[in-house]
Amino acid sequence: MSTYFSSSYDESRERFLDLLDTVKQYYPSARTMSHSIGEDTIDVIIGEPAGSREAMLLMTIGEHGIEGYAGAAVTTQFIETQLGNVRHDVTGVCFIHAVNPWGMKHFRRVNEHNVDLNRNYVVDRESLPRNVNKEYEVMRHLFVPDGVIDDYHEAREHIYSFLGSGIKLDGFDAMTEAKGMGQYQFPKGVYYGGDADEPSAVFLKEIQHDLLDRYDRVVHMDWHTALGPTNEVTMLVSERDGRSTEQLKQTYGLKNIKTYNPDDVLGDSTNHFYYVRDTQHPDKQLVSALFEFGTFGTSTKALIREFLTIILENRLYFEGTKDPEARNGIKKEFMAMFYPEDETWKTSVLREGAQAVEHILKAESLWRDG
Repeated sequence: MSTYFSSSYDESRERFLDLLDTVKQYYPSARTMSHSIGEDTIDVIIGEPAGSREAMLLMTIGEHGIEGYAGAAVTTQFIETQLGNVRHDVTGVCFIHAVNPWGMKHFRRVNEHNVDLNRNYVVDRESLPRNVNKEYEVMRHLFVPDGVIDDYHEAREHIYSFLGSGIKLDGFDAMTEAKGMGQYQFPKGVYYGGDADEPSAVFLKEIQHDLLDRYDRVVHMDWHTALGPTNEVTMLVSERDGRSTEQLKQTYGLKNIKTYNPDDVLGDSTNHFYYVRDTQHPDKQLVSALFEFGTFGTSTKALIREFLTIILENRLYFEGTKDPEARNGIKKEFMAMFYPEDETWKTSVLREGAQAVEHILKAESLWRDG
C-alpha cells in the first residue's frame, strides 16, 4: 500500500518521475517533461507508439491539489501492473502529475490564487458576467469567509443551522446549484473560477489541442476524490459526449456513471476538451471523464458535511483561528474528505481504479486481446 500512496507532493513527484523506466519497457522513446508553475512543476511522462497513432490514453491527476494523491496511486499502479496490457503499437500514453502542484503540496483543493482549476477553463471569458452565479451571490454570506473562527463548535453550528434551514425551505437544491456552477465574483469565496486563465489551465489546454491534433482518438481519465458512494468509483461524463447514462453503463460496465449538463458546470476541463474537439477537430473521437473516489457518501447528511468542510477550510485559510481545536478539527475533516488515512478506503481506490481502467480501455479497444 505504501508504495502507491505518498505523504507529500515532493515524494509523490519523485515516485512519478521514477516510473519513466517502467514506461520505457513498452515505449523505448518515452520521455519526461516538466512545466514550471510558480516554484513547483507539472510533470509529464509521454510515450509515443512505434506504429500508427490511432489512440492516446491521457491520465491527469491533481487538478484539485490534495486529490492528486489518490490519482497518483492509481496511475502508479496502472503503470506497474496494467500498462503491459495496452496496445502499445498503436496507442500512445500521456501521464500528467499534479495539474495543481501548489494545491497538492499544501494539501489544499485550490491553487495559490484560491482558484478551483476545474472552473477555470472558460471558453468565452469576455462575455462571462462576473455575477453569472446568481444563487451563489444570494448566499455569499455562507460561501465567503467572514472573520476569524473564534469557536469551532459555534462556527459549525452556525453553518449547520443555515444548511438545515435550506433543506426545510427547499433551498438545498439552490445551494448545490451554486456549488456546481462555480463563481467569478468573490476571490476569497469557495468554488472561485478566477478572473483569467491560470497557468495550469493554459498548459492543459495546450495538451488537449496537441493530442487531438496528432491522434485519431483520445481517451482521457481525470482522477478525483470525495464525490459519490463511499469506497466506490464514479465516472462523470459531460452531456457533450452525446451518450445517455444507460448507454455509457452498457458500454463500460461500471456501476456508478453519471452525466451532467455543461450549462450547469462552467469552466471545467473535460467540457473544454469536448469544445476543442467539436470546434477544431470534429473528425476526431474523444472520451473525457472524471473518475471520483467517494469518501463521505451521497446522503443529505454527507452533502451537508461536505459543504461544512469546504466552507470552514476556506475560512480557516483566509481568516485563521486562535482555537487549536478548530484548526485540528477542520484540517482533519478536510483530509477525511479528500485524502483519508483509512486503509479500507485506500484499498478500494486501488481496486476500483484498476477495474475502471480495465473496463474503459477494453471498451475503447486499447486493451490487447489475450
